[in-house]
Amino acid sequence: MLEQVDVAPEVRQVLESARSVVIPSTRAELYELSLGPDGGPEFSVDYTVGERSVTEATVTRCRNGMAVNYPEDYMRRRDPQCMIIADDRPTDKTRYADRFGASFESTRGDTMQWLAEQDLVVVPFMAGGLTFGSPSIAIVPVNAAFFATALVDLQGWTTFDELGAFTPRSIIYVAPPFRHTHFEGKQVVVHDRTESLHEVFAYNLYPGPSAKKGVFSVLLDIGESEGWITAHASSVRVTTPYDNETVVMHEGASGGGKSEMCQDLRREHDGRILLGTNVVTDEPYLVTLSETSHLAPVTDDMTLCHTDVQDDSGKLVVADAEDGWFVRVDNLAAYGEDPQFERAVIHPETPLVFFNLHGVADATVLPWEHTLDSTGKPCPNPRVVIARRMIDEVIDEPQAVDVRTFGVRMPACTRAKPTYGVMGMTHFVPPAIAWLWRLIAPRGDKNPSIGEAADAVKSLEHGGMVSEGVGSYWPFSTGTKVAAANLLLKQLLAADRTRYVLTPNQHIGAYKVGFSAEWLTREWLARKGGGRMRADLLTPSRCPLFGYAPKEITLDGQPVRRTLLRPELQSQVGVEAYDAGAAILTGFFKSELQQFLTDDLDPLGRQIIEVCLRDGSVEEYEALTPMYL
Repeated sequence: MLEQVDVAPEVRQVLESARSVVIPSTRAELYELSLGPDGGPEFSVDYTVGERSVTEATVTRCRNGMAVNYPEDYMRRRDPQCMIIADDRPTDKTRYADRFGASFESTRGDTMQWLAEQDLVVVPFMAGGLTFGSPSIAIVPVNAAFFATALVDLQGWTTFDELGAFTPRSIIYVAPPFRHTHFEGKQVVVHDRTESLHEVFAYNLYPGPSAKKGVFSVLLDIGESEGWITAHASSVRVTTPYDNETVVMHEGASGGGKSEMCQDLRREHDGRILLGTNVVTDEPYLVTLSETSHLAPVTDDMTLCHTDVQDDSGKLVVADAEDGWFVRVDNLAAYGEDPQFERAVIHPETPLVFFNLHGVADATVLPWEHTLDSTGKPCPNPRVVIARRMIDEVIDEPQAVDVRTFGVRMPACTRAKPTYGVMGMTHFVPPAIAWLWRLIAPRGDKNPSIGEAADAVKSLEHGGMVSEGVGSYWPFSTGTKVAAANLLLKQLLAADRTRYVLTPNQHIGAYKVGFSAEWLTREWLARKGGGRMRADLLTPSRCPLFGYAPKEITLDGQPVRRTLLRPELQSQVGVEAYDAGAAILTGFFKSELQQFLTDDLDPLGRQIIEVCLRDGSVEEYEALTPMYL
C-alpha cells in the first residue's frame, strides 16, 4: 500500500528499514493495537532512555473506550511554548536554531534513524476533515497506537485504498523519548515547512500540540498560501420557538466561551435563569423564559472557512475542519450536568479514547471522574475524543453565518476597584472594530492559560490581560502576524452581510454572570432574525472599542436592565470607574497594535489601527467599514 504514497527517500528508507510496519485496515484493528500486545487490560507505554526505562503513558481497557493517562502532570496539557519552526520560511515564531543553538538537521536525522529501528504503525488521514481535507500520513511507534487512534478519530478514518496514489500534504512523525534525550523533558513539536509539504515532529505523546493543534497549524499554513482561514471558533444553528433559524459563530481567546456557545442555557431549580449576581450586594438578578431555542452544533473548535464552501450570499460560510471533537470535560463534576453528552460518551457506538480520566480495567469511564494531579486536585484538562456523528443533531452541511460573536472574560468592576470589566451584555460593532478584537484576542480574567512567567508579568501591566493573538488561532500559526491579519481583514470585508457582536463572560461591571450573558445574547439575536437591528435602536458605547450598545433588550416581553447593557449606569460602577476601566482596555489595545504597523500591512488595516491610536469614535470606524444591520 505504501508504494502508492510519494514520499522523500529518507521517509521511504524509514518505512523499509523499520522492524515492522502495521497498516490497520479498520478503525477496530487500530483500536485493538492501541491496547498493547496482550489486548489489555492495562498497558504501559515505555521507552528506553539511556540505561533506564521511562513510562510515557498508560492505557487502560474500559467498557466504553480506553483511558490514557500520563504519569507527569506536565504531560497532561499542551505546553504553550512547545511550537518550534525548523525551516527558513517567514515566521514570527521561535526558530529551532534560536532556541537550541543548532540547526534541526542533526535531530531530524536522529529521529529518522530512531523510527527506522522501531515497530511502526502508519495511518493515512485527511488534514481538515474528509470532505475538504488534504491527504496526509502519520508514522507512529506501534506501542503508541493510541495516539494514532486519537488522530484518525479527530480527522476521520480513511484508508490507503480509498485515497489511491497521493503525495502527502503533511506528515506527522512521533518520537516520544526524544523529549528526554534531546529536550530536557520538555514538550517540543517541530514544524518543518516547504511549499508543498508540512512536516510535524511530535516529541511527546499528549496529542494536543500535534494530533490536534499541529493539524490546525497545517491548515493555517495551507490556508495562508491559498487565501482562506481555519477559524478558532465554534458555531451553532439556533432555532427559535417560532422556527426562525440563525447561525452564530463564536470566537475568542481561550476561556472566551467557544465551547459554551453550543451549550444550553442553565436554569435554576424553579426554572428561572440567573443572569447575574451583584458582587457588592450579593443580590441575584433572574429572568424568566418560558421556552428557549433549539441548538444544533455545526463546528466545535476548528472552523473551516474554505474558499470552496463560500457562496454569493455575502455571508461567511463555514464547515467543520474535523471529523471528531477533542472535548474538555472539566465542567462535568457530577452525573446529570449534561445528560445528552454523558449518554454519548458512556454508551458510545464505538469505543472512545479518553485522556486524563480515571479508568478501571473493564469498567466504564465516567466523564466526571477526572484524574488527580500530584497536588491531589482534579486535572483541569480531562478530554474525550468523540466523532461528530455521535453528537445529537449535529449539522454536517456548510452553513452561512448570520452573526459572528466574540467573547471576552471580564473581571468585576466596581467604584472601589476599577477594572476593564466594563463591556455590556451585547455590543454591535462594525467590521473594523471586529477586526481589532480578533487581532488582540485578549485572554482575560482568571484564565488558566496565563501561567507562563512572561505572560504573568505582562498581564500585570494591563490589568490582567494578555493577547492570544490574531484570530485567537495565533498560538497555532507558523506564519507571520501581519500576513494573518491581512487575510483576516480580507475575510471580514468579503462577508459584508454577516453581523459582528461582542459579548462578555464572567462579569458585567459589578455583576457576576458566568456565561449567562453569552447564552441570552444568542437567544436574543436568534429571536431578532439573525441579529437584525435598526440603527435608531443602537447608541454609541462610551468606550468606542465596544461599538454600539442596544438601547434595550427584551426577551419574552421581559426587558433586561439597562445597567447590564451600559455598565456605567450601575450604582456600584459609575462613569469614573467605567472610564478608568476603558482606559486600561484602550491602553492595552494601543500597546498590542503597534507591532502590526509594518510595510506589509494592508493600507486599510493601517487606517483602522490609526483610528484606535488616536482614540477615534465608533463613527470613524464605521466610515471605513460600514456596518450591516
